[in-house]
Amino acid sequence: MRRDVLGLLDDIREAARFIADDTKSMTFDAFARDRRARQLVERNFEIVGEAVLRLHRQAPAVAARITASRRIVDFRNALIHGYDVIDDATVR
Repeated sequence: MRRDVLGLLDDIREAARFIADDTKSMTFDAFARDRRARQLVERNFEIVGEAVLRLHRQAPAVAARITASRRIVDFRNALIHGYDVIDDATVR
């Protein structure tokens, strides 16, 4: 099912909140050692990037209001297509 603009914005907010809530008490070293935490954070960054990409297609004026929207999509692409070279410091 195609998400509407408000649904995509809600997906972005929810994924960003999840990342913030689940990493707020973690040190970088703890994050780097915790495979599940890294994968959960990466998955939510993928969701953010995909939602921003869909916004670019469905509502370009809305997407243009998101700071660094192109970088967000590029980061999503790096996570998905370059999974084997992801730097934990970039993700955290």
